[in-house]
Amino acid sequence: MLGSGFVRSLRRNGYAVHVWNRSPEKARALEDSGATAFDDAADAARGANRVHLCVRDDAAVDSILTAALPGIDRAAPIVDHTTVLPEGVVARAQRLNASGHAFLHAPVFMGPPQSATATGTMLASGPRGLFEELQPKLAQMTGTVRYFGERADLAAIYKLMGNAMILTVLGGIADVFRIGEQNGLTREQAYELFSFYDVTGQITGRGKRMASGDYDPTWTLDMALKDARLMQATAHGAPLAVIDAVAAALAAADARGLGAKDVGALAAG
Repeated sequence: MLGSGFVRSLRRNGYAVHVWNRSPEKARALEDSGATAFDDAADAARGANRVHLCVRDDAAVDSILTAALPGIDRAAPIVDHTTVLPEGVVARAQRLNASGHAFLHAPVFMGPPQSATATGTMLASGPRGLFEELQPKLAQMTGTVRYFGERADLAAIYKLMGNAMILTVLGGIADVFRIGEQNGLTREQAYELFSFYDVTGQITGRGKRMASGDYDPTWTLDMALKDARLMQATAHGAPLAVIDAVAAALAAADARGLGAKDVGALAAG
């Protein structure tokens, strides 16, 4: 979904692009943009001055690299945009570097529309010289490129932390809908909450204090636990994706004697 957008964006910028996909029809569908589709990964990579991967997971990255490496010139950097395990990035970088290939991990905060319009954010970590060489090209693929340094796995870690926030927010929205529906509200009515209540202050305010270990209370943990249990009761036993887990974590923190501290003390460990 992202890779096809990258291909179309690169073509609009005038690049000659070779494409390969494990489903050949998906590669051939990109020929209408002027890309050239190949049935063999090594053939697609042969002659390229850089190689981009954008697939599902670590296993896919490794299997595709195994297939493509015979066609990848050692002067052609390999850039992987896949969301993967940090440990996998480290092992992959070591393996590729040992065989003479330059490798940069560059996951993205983008959806398919952003990859097609070269907007959104791209993260990167790996050798500084390689990043500086690639940065102008990567910048053409996205709105912002953020470099985290030479530690190979940092971009992967930040990507997963960002996705954790996405899942947490979406789970929280689902909980809002569930509580509303259990009390006769439509989802549209429940969504009105966000027209007058801005939750971003929890990140910029309480979140910043949590980062520094400041747990002076403005909403005590034991009161937050009380409210979480009220939410569960108001949902009439319906499962809540986020609140059920948070209530359990609050109860555990309260049992450790953190009840009088700010609810942010959930981060105290």
